[in-house]
Amino acid sequence: MDIQIKPIETEEELVGKAAVHYLGWQQAYTGLIGPEHLITKERALEIAHGYREGTLIAKVGSEVIGFVRYGCYRGEDLQNTGEVYGLYILREYYGQKIGFALMNHAVKALEPFPQIVLWVLKDNERAIRFYQRYGFRFDGTEKPLPVEPRLTECRMILKNRKG
Repeated sequence: MDIQIKPIETEEELVGKAAVHYLGWQQAYTGLIGPEHLITKERALEIAHGYREGTLIAKVGSEVIGFVRYGCYRGEDLQNTGEVYGLYILREYYGQKIGFALMNHAVKALEPFPQIVLWVLKDNERAIRFYQRYGFRFDGTEKPLPVEPRLTECRMILKNRKG
């Protein structure tokens, strides 16, 4: 399988990224987040159009099968920190190192930062295992999920090897 990782360049790729975002939410969060808070196809497309910078997609042939979005940390408590805002892979491609490849590209792009953070749902065991295998560790910071305050997001941190 030949996987290409690249920035979004076409409307078709933008629509593909939105589809992965929508399906990724459905696959990862159904049962964790109330259905009224799951992302809609329309919202995923709005996000794709509004946030192209710092987004890389993974493609097999012409199909977008995953994406990562990253940039400067959005919080105020850490300085000089990068953040992985989201990483989603279509379920049928789990276990094929696509997440690692996308994360490698994001970490490389965030090399100027000495540390990188991300937020993960406390109950998202699959994602937590992936991030831990990659080298992220919990730093003890937690916050309620804005759309579902009964759920908790936990911050994980990676000391960047180059930053």
